[in-house]
Amino acid sequence: MWRGLWTLVSRAARGPHSPRLCTRQGSGYRAPGSGATIFALSSGQGRCGIAVIRTSGPASGHALQSLTAPRDLPPARKACLRLLSDPRSGEPLDRALVLWFPGPQSFTGEDCAEFHVHGGPAVVSGVLQALGSVPGLRPAEAGEFTRRAFAHGKLSLTEVEGLADLIHAETEAQRRQALRQLDGELGDLCRGWAETLTKALAHVEAYIDFSEDDNLEEGVLDQGGSPWGWEVETSGIQPPQVLLLSLSFPPSTADSEVRKLEVALGVHLRDARRGQRLRSGAHVVVAGPPNAGKSSLVNLLSRKPVSIVSPEPGTTRDVLETPVDLAGFPALLSDTAGLREGVGPVEQEGVRRAQKRLEQADLILAVLDASDLASPASCNFLDTVVIPAGARNPNGSRQRLLLVLNKSDLLPAGRSDLHPDLPSHLLLSCLTGEGLDGLLEALKKELAALCGDPSTGPLLTRSRHQHHLRGCLDALGQYKQAKDLALAAEALRVARGHLSHLTGGGGTEEILDIIFRDFCVGK
Repeated sequence: MWRGLWTLVSRAARGPHSPRLCTRQGSGYRAPGSGATIFALSSGQGRCGIAVIRTSGPASGHALQSLTAPRDLPPARKACLRLLSDPRSGEPLDRALVLWFPGPQSFTGEDCAEFHVHGGPAVVSGVLQALGSVPGLRPAEAGEFTRRAFAHGKLSLTEVEGLADLIHAETEAQRRQALRQLDGELGDLCRGWAETLTKALAHVEAYIDFSEDDNLEEGVLDQGGSPWGWEVETSGIQPPQVLLLSLSFPPSTADSEVRKLEVALGVHLRDARRGQRLRSGAHVVVAGPPNAGKSSLVNLLSRKPVSIVSPEPGTTRDVLETPVDLAGFPALLSDTAGLREGVGPVEQEGVRRAQKRLEQADLILAVLDASDLASPASCNFLDTVVIPAGARNPNGSRQRLLLVLNKSDLLPAGRSDLHPDLPSHLLLSCLTGEGLDGLLEALKKELAALCGDPSTGPLLTRSRHQHHLRGCLDALGQYKQAKDLALAAEALRVARGHLSHLTGGGGTEEILDIIFRDFCVGK
C-alpha cells in the first residue's frame, strides 16, 4: 500500500503536465517471437511507383548493412540513396531510399529499417528474398509490427484500435474519429479517470491502516454507512507523505471527483452505440410500396447499379445491401421488396424480410410515388409505417425516418398541396436528380445524430469499450453501498481494473489476438 501512496506523491511532485516521453512504459505484454527480427512489405500489393519494405528487431541494422554493403548505416532518421544488392550473389536489386530508426525512437520501439524501392513486382520480390536470406530475419505475421509497438509501450490498446480503424476508414467521419483515437484521445480520458480512482483508493487504504491505531473505522462508518464524506483529524499522522496526500486530496474532494466520474461514465454509456455505428456503418433501409422508385433511389445514392429497375411491380423480392458513403458517413443501404400483399410465396417471403429489416433499421428512407399518393398502397404504407415511426416508443425515443416523395418530375408545375395530412417530406426526382442535394443534407443531419460527431469528444467504437465502462460504473455503485472500508477499497480496485483493461493493461491473449488480426502483414 505504501508503495502505491509513494507513487502518487512522486507523480504529484512531477506535476500534472509532465512531458510525454518517446518511450512510454511497456504494456507488460510480450509479443510472440519478439526476440526475432521481422520484415514485410508495408505498402499495398500490386504495381506502384514506390513500395515500402520495413524491418523491426535487433538484426535490422545488420540487414540494412547486408543489402547496402560496403556502405555504413545511414544517419538515424535521414533518408539516403543506396544501391541494394543481394547479399548472397552481390547482384544489384534496385536503387532505393533507405532509412534507419534505432530503437527505442521508432514505431515499434525496436531497431527498424525501411527500404523505399520501386514498386514493380520483380523488385519487391527480389528485396524480400534478399532479406529472407539474412540470418535472424523472418517474415512478419499480420499486425506484428503494431503488436510490438504495443508491447513496448509505444501505443495503448485504444490507440492500436484507432490505427486499425484509420487503415480501414472509408468516409470522412470515420477518418476523423480514427485519427482522434490514434492520437490518444480515448486513452488519455481513461487514464485520467484511472488517476482519479487511484487517488481515491490510496485515501481509503490510508484510513484502513490508520484505523488500527486511531480507531477511525467505527467513526467513519457512522457517517451514513458510506466511505464518502469522511471527516477525520489527520494531524500527527506519519509518514509525512500520507499527511501531504490527505491534505491535497481531502475526502470531500474524493466524494466530488468520484461522483463526477460516475456522471461522465453514464454520459458515455448513453451514447446509443453512436461510435460503433460510425465505425461499422448505420443501417439505412429503403422501403415503400411497389414501383415507388426504391431501387432507383438506392442506385442513385450508391452511384452504381445495385438493383434492377423495372416498371413491373415486385421486381425486388429479396433484401439487397450495399455499403455506401452518405454525406461523409458510413452506411449500409438496404433495398427491400415493395410492401403489399404478396401475390406468391416468393414475394411474400420478400415482404416478410423487408418488414424485419424495418424493425432493425437505424434510419428508414420511406419512398412514395408523388404522383400516386391517393392509391391504396400509398395510404396503407403511410398508416402502417410512416405514421407509427413518428410516434414515441415507451422509452421516449422514436424511430428515425425520412419521407421521400419520388417522381416529382411527374407533378404538374407549381403544385405544392400534395396531401393535406402528409407528414414532413422531401421532394425528389431520381430521373432528373432534382432534390438530391436536399436529401443528402437531411441524411447528413440524421446520420450525424446516429453516429455522433468525432469533434465533440471520444466515442466508444467497440463493444469492448462499453463492457469495461459498464463494469467500472457497476463497481462504483458497489463502492457507494459498501458498509466496510475493505469492501469499498476492493470496489475501487475493480473499477480501476476495468479502465486499465480498456487501454491494454492486463489484456488477455484472446482479446489481443482479435484486435491485431485485423491488420495487414506489413502493419
